[in-house]
Amino acid sequence: MHEPLTAAEYRAIASEISLPSNAFVDGSFRPANAGKTFTTTNPATGEILAEVAACDARDVDYAVAKAKDAFDDGRWRLQSPGERKAALLKFAKLLEENRHELAVMESLDSGKPIRECQSVDIPDTIHTIRWHAELIDKLYDNTAPVGSNALTLVVREPVGVVGCVLPWNFPLLMLAWKIGPALAAGCSVIVKPAQETSLTTLRAAELACEAGIPAGVFNVVTGSGKDVGEPIGMHMDVDMVAFTGSTPTGRRFLRYAADSNLKRVVLECGGKNPAVVLEDAEDLDLVAEQVVNGAFWNMGENCSATSRLIVQSSIKDELLERIGAYMRDWKTGDPLDPENRIGALVSKNHFEKVKSFLDDVKTENLSVAHGGDTQKGIFIEPTVVEGVTPASRLFKEEIFGPILSVTTFEDLSEAIALANDTNYGLTASVYTGSLRKAIRLSREIRAGVVTVNCFGEGDATTPFGGYRESGFGGRDKSVFAHDNYCELKTIWIDVSDRSVDETIR
Repeated sequence: MHEPLTAAEYRAIASEISLPSNAFVDGSFRPANAGKTFTTTNPATGEILAEVAACDARDVDYAVAKAKDAFDDGRWRLQSPGERKAALLKFAKLLEENRHELAVMESLDSGKPIRECQSVDIPDTIHTIRWHAELIDKLYDNTAPVGSNALTLVVREPVGVVGCVLPWNFPLLMLAWKIGPALAAGCSVIVKPAQETSLTTLRAAELACEAGIPAGVFNVVTGSGKDVGEPIGMHMDVDMVAFTGSTPTGRRFLRYAADSNLKRVVLECGGKNPAVVLEDAEDLDLVAEQVVNGAFWNMGENCSATSRLIVQSSIKDELLERIGAYMRDWKTGDPLDPENRIGALVSKNHFEKVKSFLDDVKTENLSVAHGGDTQKGIFIEPTVVEGVTPASRLFKEEIFGPILSVTTFEDLSEAIALANDTNYGLTASVYTGSLRKAIRLSREIRAGVVTVNCFGEGDATTPFGGYRESGFGGRDKSVFAHDNYCELKTIWIDVSDRSVDETIR
C-alpha cells in the first residue's frame, strides 16, 4: 500500500485539480444535448465544484447507439482475451498513477474521508479491475456428454450493451465492481453515476480510453434518475442493467425491464445488517473495534454497514464501554485531513434524513450511549443508541448514516430471530468463541454475506449480494459476477456418419 500524503499535500492537489464536467460518449467529452447542467458541490464546505452536463433521453439514445455500434462491429468483444486483458491492465496502471488525484476528487465530491479514499476505495478499485482482467483468459467453456454422434459446446458470449447505474457512496469502487466483469466479458457499457458523485467516473472513462479501450465501449451519461436512469432502464437496445442503490429504485428497474425488452437486471440494494455478539466471544476489544469499523466506516453510508448491534444482555454494558473507547479515535472533521475518520454526509437532504433518526431517539426516550450530536454543516457524530426494540424505526429502516442501534437478547434462538427480523438480507457479523454456534448462526441468518469474528465483505474472490429486498438476479465480485454479463449458448454439431440422403429420409 502506498503511503498517504499529508493534509497540506491533499489540499494542494485540491486547489489545482481539473474537474471534468461533460458526459463522456464515444471516446470524448461532450455537453448535454440540451445544453443543461446541474451543480455539484463539496458536501463538507458547500463550495461549488463543477457544473456537470444534465443529460436526458436524447443523450442516452446517442450513447446507446454508439455502444451498440461498438458491440456490433466487434471492436472490443472480438479482441482476443489477451488483448482485452492488456487494455484493462493498462487502465488499472493509469488509475494507480493518478491515485492521489482520484482520491482527492472522490473526497471533494462525496465528503468521504481522504484516508478511506486513499487506503481503501482507490486501491480496491485498481485491484478489482486487475482481478477481472487477469480472469479473462482463465475462464473455460464446456462440452456436454452427448455421445459420439454429436459435439456440443456450451459457450459464454457477452450479453451486449450494459447499463451500469451507480450509487453515490462508493463511486469508483462500485464502478469497478460493474465494469470490471462487464468489460472483461466483452460488453459495451453506459454508466450513469449518481448526480451527487459524477466526477471520478468521468475521469475514469477518460483514463480507460487512454488505456486503449475503444471509443464507444465505455460511456458515461450524467444526470438525474428520471432523465437518465429511467431511459436506460426502458431502452430497447440496452440488454442488461446492473444497479447498486436503494431498494425502491431497484424495484423501478424491474418494472422498466418488464415494460421494455425484458432486459436482464442485477440489483444490489439496501441492508439492515446485524452484528450478533454472544457472551462467549473471546476478545471483546476485537469485537468493539470491528463493530465500530462496521458501523461508522464511510459515515455509515454503506449498504453493508453494521446498523444493528444484537448483543447478549450479560455483556452489553462491558461491550458498550469498550466501543466508546474505540470511538475516541473516530474524529469528525475536514475530509481532506487524514486524521479525521468521519467526513460530511453526502448532501443536505441526506443529512436531514439521518438526523431524523436522532430525533426519533428523543421521541422514543432512548438512551444515547455515545455521540448523538451534529456539527456545523452536514456532519453527524458517530452515535450509539441503547434500548432499541424491534418496533423502533431505528431497528427496521436503513439509516445510511453513523448511527448504531443496540438490542439485547437472552439466548441463541432469540438472537437468530432478531437478526432475521428485517426485510433485508445483505450482510451479518457473528462474534462467538464456539465453532458450533458460529456455524449455526452463519447458516440460519438469512444474508448473502456472513462474517465470523470480524466485519467485512470478503475480497475480490468472493461474491457479494443479498437475500430478499437486498438483492436480485446475481452477485457482484468474484468469478460469479462474470455470469451476470454473459449469455450461455449451446452449439450442437452433428458428427454422425449418416449420409445427407439418410438424414433427409
